[in-house]
Amino acid sequence: MPEITRDEVSHLATLARIDLSDAELDHLAPQLSVILESVASIQGVAGEDVPPTSHPLPITNVFREDVVVPGLTPEEALAGAPAVEQQRFSVPRILGDEQ
Repeated sequence: MPEITRDEVSHLATLARIDLSDAELDHLAPQLSVILESVASIQGVAGEDVPPTSHPLPITNVFREDVVVPGLTPEEALAGAPAVEQQRFSVPRILGDEQ
């Protein structure tokens, strides 16, 4: 695989809107080449018969039965409320008349 040049790193940094110094460009160019070589070597391992996956083991969702259970009555739900109005929680107004 060809080496990534300092100019290519500078171009990528410009596209990503990253301001790199000359020292950083010189430092990053060989590192990016190593990363690309590593990715290329991994791509060569997987053959045509290996399907792409996001996880090495099969993952399945575990679902429980949807069982209807009785809920709270309005009186039970509002029992601990400090103020109730027409079977609803009553809260202080936080907005004025500008609504």
